[in-house]
Amino acid sequence: MNEFDDNMRLTSQRQVILEELKKVTSHPTANEVYDMVRKRLPRIGLGTVYRNLDLLAEKGIIKKLEVGGEQKRFDGDTSPHYHIRCMQCNRVEDIFIERDMELEKNAASCCNYKILDHHVQFSGICSKCLPEA
Repeated sequence: MNEFDDNMRLTSQRQVILEELKKVTSHPTANEVYDMVRKRLPRIGLGTVYRNLDLLAEKGIIKKLEVGGEQKRFDGDTSPHYHIRCMQCNRVEDIFIERDMELEKNAASCCNYKILDHHVQFSGICSKCLPEA
């Protein structure tokens, strides 16, 4: 499936942003993506990176994560999966466990909605921070 159409071309800047985002599983912030992209495109502006990340997320090409009131983070993996966030260092990781479709059924029956998707974020303390806790 080609997510790009006449209204949104795959520019060289978007291509680099996508490539850099898909290289990592750290769920970087826009500033972190900017730092990664600048190594390849030194003249790119921070505003350009922000706008392109928002546009790519709006088109469903990447995911924008709302992580506990922090800066938004971005995920190049759009497959259905959950996330876990360390409450000490704020690291965000993927969790690939079976999605709970009962949750969607229960939400649909209780609220009279057609459920399109659901997002679950677990919170905890990662193994690197655990000795400090």
